[in-house]
Amino acid sequence: MGVGLKPYFLVALFVFGISSVMCANKIEAAGECGKTPIRSAAVSLSPCLGTAGNAKVKVPPGCCSKVGALLKASPRCLCAILLSPLAKQAGINPGIAIGIPKRCNIRNRQSGKKCGSK
Repeated sequence: MGVGLKPYFLVALFVFGISSVMCANKIEAAGECGKTPIRSAAVSLSPCLGTAGNAKVKVPPGCCSKVGALLKASPRCLCAILLSPLAKQAGINPGIAIGIPKRCNIRNRQSGKKCGSK
C-alpha cells in the first residue's frame, strides 16, 4: 500500500520545488527599486543632476523631496541608481551623490552608507 503512494509523493515534491524556485525568481526580479524600473527611478531624480557632480552646489528642494521619497519607499534603490551604467553616462559622481541625503538633512537616511560595500 505504501509503495503505491511513493510516485505521487515524488511528483508532488518535484512540483513544490519548481513552484518555490519560480516564486523566488519573481521576488528577486523586483530589483532594488521594487517594481519601479531603475531607469524610471533614476529619471525621477533629475532635479539632482547638478548636485550629483559637485559637492559645493546647493541641493535644490525638489531634489531633496525626490531623494527622501525614494529612500522611504526603497532605501537600496539610491545605490542601485548611483552604481548603474545610466548614472555613469549622465556624469554622476557616486561619491558625491551618495552625500545628497545628508546635505538635504534627511533624518531617516542610513548613516555611514556607502554604495558597493557589503
